[in-house]
Amino acid sequence: MSKRVWMTVAAMGMASVIAGTGLAWAQSPRGALSDADHKFLLEAAEGGQMEVELGKLAQQKGSSDAVKQFGQRMAADHAKAGQELAQLAAGKGIELPKQPAQKTQMAKDRLTKASGAAFDREHVKMMVKDHKKDVAPFKRESQQAKDPDLKAWVTKTLPTLEDHLQVIKQIESQAARQ
Repeated sequence: MSKRVWMTVAAMGMASVIAGTGLAWAQSPRGALSDADHKFLLEAAEGGQMEVELGKLAQQKGSSDAVKQFGQRMAADHAKAGQELAQLAAGKGIELPKQPAQKTQMAKDRLTKASGAAFDREHVKMMVKDHKKDVAPFKRESQQAKDPDLKAWVTKTLPTLEDHLQVIKQIESQAARQ
């Protein structure tokens, strides 16, 4: 095979690979989002689902009014944010999982076994930990998100998460004094 024919074949092969990559990109389940934005979106959706589920559980099993009220707020705020995020994801061609993640089910199962003041303590401890863990990536994503729609949602949602953290810390502090 001549050098010229070999170079033509190689170029055609590279063009196929590049075209194939473009096709795969267009059909990617992450839509037009960057890898980092896609990962954040999925984690935020999963975390939000968990907060809704655990908030509902707190309304049912909480022994203190503070825990019940916080649970109600968690369920309402995170359900609203989750609906907004699902619409955003759908607009990007991404379908979010309908079922809660295994992590959510495990947390719910653990809390379901507790009752009374033990439930309240465990729930508050879990909410403080989760909200501390969630605020940092939301802050980072509010600065670094590539997708403008996702960035706007994160920027809108972050103050609510920060407020949740402050409220649950107050509940934790009050419970420690009792």
